[in-house]
Amino acid sequence: MIREFDAAIIRGVGGLYTVREENGSETDCRAKGTFRHDGLTPLVGDRVHVTVDDEMENKQSSGAQTGAMITEIYPRRNALIRPAMANLNVMFVVAAAKDPDPSLRFLDKLLCILEYQEIEPVLIVTKADLDAHRAEQMRTKYEKCGFTVFVTDAETASEDQRIAAYLESFDQNNIAAFCGASGVGKSTLMNRLFPHLDLETGEISEKIARGKHTTRAVHLFSLDHCSGGRYHGYLADTPGFSMLDFVRFDFFSVEELPYTFREFVPLIGQCRYTKCTHTKEEGCAILSAVAQKSVPKSRHTSYLELYDALKDKKEWMKD
Repeated sequence: MIREFDAAIIRGVGGLYTVREENGSETDCRAKGTFRHDGLTPLVGDRVHVTVDDEMENKQSSGAQTGAMITEIYPRRNALIRPAMANLNVMFVVAAAKDPDPSLRFLDKLLCILEYQEIEPVLIVTKADLDAHRAEQMRTKYEKCGFTVFVTDAETASEDQRIAAYLESFDQNNIAAFCGASGVGKSTLMNRLFPHLDLETGEISEKIARGKHTTRAVHLFSLDHCSGGRYHGYLADTPGFSMLDFVRFDFFSVEELPYTFREFVPLIGQCRYTKCTHTKEEGCAILSAVAQKSVPKSRHTSYLELYDALKDKKEWMKD
């Protein structure tokens, strides 16, 4: 008997993929050989079509071979190189108000990369108790730019309920992940939000921060399971993500750069010159907005730094 169904790849090791159906059933699969000829590799997060030969499945020993085959990979929303995964919807970017001090230039670059990949960035500012003024400055600045921002601290867990309400809006196909530099309190925050998560997640993250753990295998956890049924969708394991993973992803062009600053987008096309670079031209709508403080000056400074890095990059130099 042949069965067919749609599912999501939740992990993949050594050419064996585990897929999860909407009803929670998990199946180990191989990928059909033609994918290799087409230069296509299944990725964790892919939505796929699976065909199962039940007769063959019953004959195979568990884990060695399988009668289940991934026969189609549906179009992807996005695909990341490292860690290798697809269809990420939301990235919770965790940054501390202090200890460690945030690098806003690096944060802005990360936000641009996420925008380019059509991954919704959500900023969570932790350790507000250590520097409440800076935490509120970050909130005001990035909310003005159109981002969702939460400010919290470990002692009072302020705004955890707002974050939880945001998570409750996810549907069953949503894939989310958390990223943040070492020491920002990401694991502490995640353990509060997802009490059913294995604490090993945080331990592995610390090993990565010390350079003692280098695996990049991705595993999607069911948010239904992690939250005791409160949330839906999937959570990418945090060992696969650090803020440094995104440094190399500067493959978009200088012409595309303005569109990765969401507060610039409504102003593009309003400049005096059609080929305005938004760096120094008279009549630039973006520079005018910076002067009027409707666009934060620091965001434009980040734009200038990224512009300088990309302006001489040739097509063949892209990742």
